[in-house]
Amino acid sequence: MIGPISGLDPAYGSGQAQLCAQALYFDRWGVIPSELWHGPLHTATLGLPPGCHVPPGRVKVPILSVLTALFVHGGWPHLLGNMLFLAVFGAGVERRMGRWRYALFYLAAGYLATFGYALGHARSAQTLVGASGAIAGVLGGYLYLYPKARVTSLFPFLMGLPLRFPAWLVLGFWFALQWLSTRIPQHGPGVAYLAHVIGFAFGFLCTWVWFRFRGSGAGGHRRVQDPPHSP
Repeated sequence: MIGPISGLDPAYGSGQAQLCAQALYFDRWGVIPSELWHGPLHTATLGLPPGCHVPPGRVKVPILSVLTALFVHGGWPHLLGNMLFLAVFGAGVERRMGRWRYALFYLAAGYLATFGYALGHARSAQTLVGASGAIAGVLGGYLYLYPKARVTSLFPFLMGLPLRFPAWLVLGFWFALQWLSTRIPQHGPGVAYLAHVIGFAFGFLCTWVWFRFRGSGAGGHRRVQDPPHSP
């Protein structure tokens, strides 16, 4: 879901009216870090655009907003970028884990990434939306399961040429960028890099623990070099 700013529903209008509708949409379905620790915020502290008012009777359950925020995105590039990563890396992880375990793993990564970010930004009233933390967990799981799988990648500093690299290099480079980005102060809207780092670390460690434990018995799972269908 990407909300009013997608332009798919003309009922939201345009200009300031559309921005107001988008802000209210994010407030309703997104997660606010400080609310996870201190409860719902007063409407005056939400930082809504001028002239934008919250409807009377605003009711929000912060713990559930973590779940709904995983399915809300800031725009088409945000949504399509996340879906690309999920399509490339998610299928192989799902095949190894099974459908239901994979779903639980995905949600657990999303929740842990969000709460980890909220722990580091306990007073933040900036709304978080997007599945990036959960998808980062999938990337971490993929790195453990398929470290030598060949992944087609586009690196700007290599002139954007589609080249194939082992997963450990691609995902290791991605993780390093996320980690370095957490060291850069951010003011206002931006990317929740800390959620990416926490989700990725959880995904790798959770997969390592699960498959090492399952692999200790007869017929257990093994770490493999390539997925059945390498992306």
